[in-house]
Amino acid sequence: MDRETEQGFIGADLVVEVVSPDDPQRDLVTKRREYAEAGIAEYWIVNPLTETITVLRLEQDGYTEHGTFGQGEVATSVLLAGLTVDVRATFAA
Repeated sequence: MDRETEQGFIGADLVVEVVSPDDPQRDLVTKRREYAEAGIAEYWIVNPLTETITVLRLEQDGYTEHGTFGQGEVATSVLLAGLTVDVRATFAA
């Protein structure tokens, strides 16, 4: 997909969304649909409410789950080989 326009680059290959305690529905449902419609290849949901990181990859019919990673696990990217995030370290701060 060509992401360059006269105004600059559009879209993203990877989005990381932190779930907001004031409106988790927006972050877990609405934005998931919007990112799929925008063609975002990989979508990470960092959820401080459950201390998990969910990694989703875009397929033809929408997002499929690569994995939900919790304490003691390492979240991995499908799109970017070698990109890993220690879940415990993410929520330790």
